[in-house]
Amino acid sequence: MSNHLFTFKNHNVLITAGASGIGRFIATSFMKAGANVHVADIDGSAVEEFEQSHPGALTSQVDVANESSVDRLFGTQRDGHGDLDVLVNCAGIQGPTAPVEDMAFDDWRQCIAVNLDAAFLCSRRAVPMMKTKADGKGRGNIINISSTAGWHGYPWRSPYSSAKWALIGFTKSLAMELGTAGIRVNAICPGTVDGDRMDRVIAAEAQNKNVDEQQIRDGYTQGCSMRTMISGQDIADMTLFLASDAASKVTGQAINVDGHLESFAVSNPSA
Repeated sequence: MSNHLFTFKNHNVLITAGASGIGRFIATSFMKAGANVHVADIDGSAVEEFEQSHPGALTSQVDVANESSVDRLFGTQRDGHGDLDVLVNCAGIQGPTAPVEDMAFDDWRQCIAVNLDAAFLCSRRAVPMMKTKADGKGRGNIINISSTAGWHGYPWRSPYSSAKWALIGFTKSLAMELGTAGIRVNAICPGTVDGDRMDRVIAAEAQNKNVDEQQIRDGYTQGCSMRTMISGQDIADMTLFLASDAASKVTGQAINVDGHLESFAVSNPSA
């Protein structure tokens, strides 16, 4: 999708985990469309590199699963760009890959905190800033990056799947709360997104199942109708659409961008 289809001039956009991976595609796409972009990321080196390559962006190194850190983040947002039009809750980690009986509680909690708690903490601070837009009538978008794991069970990845399911429930609940304030809330559920994170997931699954990594990778691509992985740009394009006026009546939705996942069991043949 060409970025010129959407314009976000004078729109203030905050993207968590925006310095790398899917978040970086989203951040750069909003910048190309004219938005004032604020990138938040826990990875200091990624933040520094993004800042150097995109000098027009506001950046913050922050742990968005930490309440006081999120409070500081939104203080930076207000001081730097003012109120907020779009929040993209993209922060997430893959979490542990293990049978439930071998999983440490601390690993479970960390996965839930980053994938779910962070969306709550950021949305809680974003909503008042959005309600002040358009002469108090509200204008805003919250877009949560969930996963097709939020529609299907995911063996050996139970905390990740649990958090992504919960994120869809959070999305639909907020859409009900905020509709009359003019704030739309949607979730995007990516399929298998090609990149470093997926490489780590595949390696961990292959080790856990004692099979070759290529077998796991082939299972993911064969499990979707289009026989392909998804790109970060595919997710960015959907994000810009949902934040645009073209989607002005779209809220409370969980939209898959996955090449049509036919069966999660098919995509994990060793499960």
